[in-house]
Amino acid sequence: MELRLDGKTSIVTGGSAGIGLAIAEEFVKAGANVMIVSRKADKCEAAAEQLATLGGGQVDWRSHHTGGVDGGAEVMAATLERFGSIDILVNNAATNPHAGPIIDAEAGAFDKTYEVNLRGPLLWTQSAWRAWMKDNGGSVINIASVGAYKTSAALGLYSILKRALVQMTEQLASELGPGVRVNALAPSVVKTDFARLLWEGEAGEQVANRMPLKRLGEPADIGRAALFLAADAQWMTGQCIVLDGGSLVTTAG
Repeated sequence: MELRLDGKTSIVTGGSAGIGLAIAEEFVKAGANVMIVSRKADKCEAAAEQLATLGGGQVDWRSHHTGGVDGGAEVMAATLERFGSIDILVNNAATNPHAGPIIDAEAGAFDKTYEVNLRGPLLWTQSAWRAWMKDNGGSVINIASVGAYKTSAALGLYSILKRALVQMTEQLASELGPGVRVNALAPSVVKTDFARLLWEGEAGEQVANRMPLKRLGEPADIGRAALFLAADAQWMTGQCIVLDGGSLVTTAG
């Protein structure tokens, strides 16, 4: 079955690379117009040029800090002016400034992780709701992490905020229905530059070998799941789909 988003418009934060770019690719190929957002203008522009070669929906971009307190109001306005709607919001932008036990985490690292990984998705969802979705409906997709469901020696701080994002997904789903569906995706290790330290070299091979499916995730795996949530999951809200190659069901030892 071919999933289509013809006539729909999506905003994808962190859309210039990795998982965000893969989601944008799937949406464009499905006929959606896409506004990609990232902090670096040159990367946004390059990504938009790449997406424009796919055919399908139209593409625009804005450089913006998704952890700011404005909730992307300027991006919402620009999207409405350019495309006329905000049907899908993908809160994908993330950061991870601290690696190691959270007992050693600096306050600044916590604040930065919170601002981008949790406060940002809330404020951007609020902005999309006020600008369009309250009166017209829509779909919000939050990119969480499989780390939300387990502890981590290295990524504890990141995982805590992603667990909170899952809970926030459920809360917003309960508040914004029936017009707006709010769901999340929780990937395990995906082969992106953002997660390079987790998959490059022998470490990645070891992680993959512990998974029942014996491979790490590819950005396209997440892109296709996001397309399902945006285009076809019409009776699904408040859910988090885990995409982890089976790592959570792996038997230890």
